[in-house]
Amino acid sequence: MALSHYIMAVMYDRMGQLDKAVEEYKRALKADYANPVIHLNLAATYLYQNNFDKAVEELKLASSFDPQSAEPHAILALIYSLQKKGDLASAEYEAALKNASRLQPKNIEIYKNLGIFYLQQKNFQAAQNVYQMVLELSSADPEAHFYLADVYNELGDKQKAEDHLKKALGLKADYPEALNFLGYLYVEQNKNLDKAEVMIKKALEQDSDNGAYVDSLGWLYFRKGKIDAAKKQLIRASGLLEDPVIFDHLGDVYLAVGDEENALLYWEKSLKLDPAQAAVREKLDRLQKQLSEKN
Repeated sequence: MALSHYIMAVMYDRMGQLDKAVEEYKRALKADYANPVIHLNLAATYLYQNNFDKAVEELKLASSFDPQSAEPHAILALIYSLQKKGDLASAEYEAALKNASRLQPKNIEIYKNLGIFYLQQKNFQAAQNVYQMVLELSSADPEAHFYLADVYNELGDKQKAEDHLKKALGLKADYPEALNFLGYLYVEQNKNLDKAEVMIKKALEQDSDNGAYVDSLGWLYFRKGKIDAAKKQLIRASGLLEDPVIFDHLGDVYLAVGDEENALLYWEKSLKLDPAQAAVREKLDRLQKQLSEKN
């Protein structure tokens, strides 16, 4: 009975007769309530009807009857994301990726996505564990080295970050993200600036309108004392990408040319986007105090 009603429901779904499909799915569930596939399909039909509340209810049931499935969690993550429920979306996305990795334990793409998720959540230890696992499965994966470099950079281990970026570039010499990352890492440490310039320009050859790459070039020029060139590139970067780091760099450039008003303006813009920047807050407060004492 469950199967016959399920087949009718699928048929109505394909014909676009969604109300009839819902009724047939419900009849199928009366005969086989613990069937996760029926709940999942009913949820999909509710989504077509824009009935998100009932879709969520059915997806939760599908997940409860098949705890190892990834699909209900993935769809729930999408719904919660559309509803601006970030914490719920994140939890469901993590559950989907974890389940997917259990179902396909050697699929490194799933693990890499899980690692990206942990990076976005600033769970760096979890991200490190995931990418080390990826490298155990495939030591020649440039993306795994790239993201592991990101983890180590966030953890403050610049040397390990540099080592993994070099490994990524050894495997994929024209990897623009890695070229820019390693170049910027050198610029931040004020070392190997000529090498950094070659790398950043090589990344820009592949993506000339990438705001992050243009920012790296501008910051490199600043480190080399080419203030006018730095200002030009950083202004261009700010037009391509609204980013607190770019605004911070512009503040430093304007201070260097004695334009204190614009330095304050851009540091304020930077803090508006990311109020947690202690170093930027300190520069802003120090300049405001100096200007106050002058007046």
